[in-house]
Amino acid sequence: MTTEKRKAGKEIAKWFFVALILIIALYFLIQGIRCGYGLRKARENLVLYESKTAELSYGSMTYVDAGEGEVILSVHGIFGGYDQAYDSVKNRKSQNRLLAPSRFGYLGSDVKGDGTPSEQAAAFAELLDCLGIEKVFILGTSAGGTPAIRFALDYPERVKGLILFCSAMPVPEKPETFLEYQAPPEPLLSDYAMYLISPLMPPLMGMPASTVKSIQPVSERKIGVVLDGKLTNPDMERNFEQYPIEELKAPVLILHSEDDTVASFEKVEKAKHRFPNLTLVAFPDGGHMMAGHGAEIDEALDSFINENQ
Repeated sequence: MTTEKRKAGKEIAKWFFVALILIIALYFLIQGIRCGYGLRKARENLVLYESKTAELSYGSMTYVDAGEGEVILSVHGIFGGYDQAYDSVKNRKSQNRLLAPSRFGYLGSDVKGDGTPSEQAAAFAELLDCLGIEKVFILGTSAGGTPAIRFALDYPERVKGLILFCSAMPVPEKPETFLEYQAPPEPLLSDYAMYLISPLMPPLMGMPASTVKSIQPVSERKIGVVLDGKLTNPDMERNFEQYPIEELKAPVLILHSEDDTVASFEKVEKAKHRFPNLTLVAFPDGGHMMAGHGAEIDEALDSFINENQ
């Protein structure tokens, strides 16, 4: 190779490297601008929920209370809060009273004690006492399935029905090993970091990149996410004996998509025999939040609630 060709090759490599650095810098800048705008909009949107706060022995618990009729206690998933808890059932407002609290560490709700699912269930019971509500249909979405199941086991007299909505599932037998931490790494738990990795959400989480907008402000959910990773998500594996699913008194409705890449439908298939009074409604598609099946979900909820009220 001649000297001129080597020089030309080095020059091309140098400019390629410079272009790559500029593209990366531009990506970081654009995502930073999008993050700032999204954070401002998210804070504005939260005001629209007209949330309330109950002062419990566990500390403050922020919640939305809307609608009339049979009460649905909506338990949100990871990166949630009263907003996510309410949004997952808001189309039921004309038929049901919707109670949508933030779990420990999410959007205005304190953490007292260790923050275990058992303590979360006790906090829910105390909130119901505070509001004068005797019995509820409890609906657990995604990671919220664990505290919802815990509530149904610990307070069977207060549960008319347990609804598991694209939910975490109990394991069929005690595992020899399991992941001790089941959430995104703590360094990623910021609004900016989430925007940077948002293009990876479809393959990693089975949800569109735009989901990043709905989890802002991440800073007000971070404690809850870490708590889910350390305690909530591994709890049914770590404390298998404390989840005697076969002893559930309440009827159970499981709603799930077969193509869910976050809460695998395979886990539903392996665990369904453990539920003594189960109605299973599965959809061939729809992903983690069963997109496109709103009417069918509503019909299943109508039937389940009417039969067990």
